[in-house]
Amino acid sequence: MNVAEINVLEEIELENPIFIEALPGLGHVGKLAADHMIDELNATKFAEIYSPTFPPQVLIQEDGIIGNMVNELYYLKDVGEDNFDLIILVGNTQALSPEGQYMICNDILEFIKGYGVNRIFTLGGMAVPQPVENPKIFGAATDEANVELLKEAEIEIRSNDGGIVGASGLFLGLGVRQGIQGCCLMGETPGYFIDAESAEAILKKLSLLLNFEINTDKLDERAEETRQMIAKAQQMEQDMIAKANAGNADDLRYIG
Repeated sequence: MNVAEINVLEEIELENPIFIEALPGLGHVGKLAADHMIDELNATKFAEIYSPTFPPQVLIQEDGIIGNMVNELYYLKDVGEDNFDLIILVGNTQALSPEGQYMICNDILEFIKGYGVNRIFTLGGMAVPQPVENPKIFGAATDEANVELLKEAEIEIRSNDGGIVGASGLFLGLGVRQGIQGCCLMGETPGYFIDAESAEAILKKLSLLLNFEINTDKLDERAEETRQMIAKAQQMEQDMIAKANAGNADDLRYIG
């Protein structure tokens, strides 16, 4: 039974496109990277996806107008030196339940297979305890050949340390059962803020793997704003601790 309602906005023809999944996840790392790609490379939206597996709510936007929970498909043609066609999946949600995840990912996969998709890249975050400078990108793949490609791009391979939860894992798992190979790129992030620095790092590795150029200045600016915000919060925390310690020292003067 299909759970995805796919509204096609434009009929398109693509040549063996590569599928890139970047739905919301830890630190919004993959989503932010893909949204930047869509904006910088002028991708075109060609389909909207609705499903009862999504959260039962709408979002309220800045102007007070509601927005539906939705996934969206964009396309790009002749990207980079190798002239790849791309299909990019973004959106504001994933399915709520494990069953819903399997059903919606399978429906989307069946839909994009109709365009001749032959490779998959999924983008997401990997949890670390604290923010890090120059976040590393880790990878996993469906086969040895793709593992070697990741190594050539100096992406650290995850090995026997857990799974890949949600759409980023399922699209690879469901895809490989149907002969579609691919990789997952995961950027280090603490996950409690929108991590532009990790998104920029992922995008640089993806552009290296797919041999295209993209300007990341806007991501860098956003990352710098976040770094300043974190530094300010850390300084405030240190000031509060110092003040508390000073108060305790004053209290001790009255003892004895």
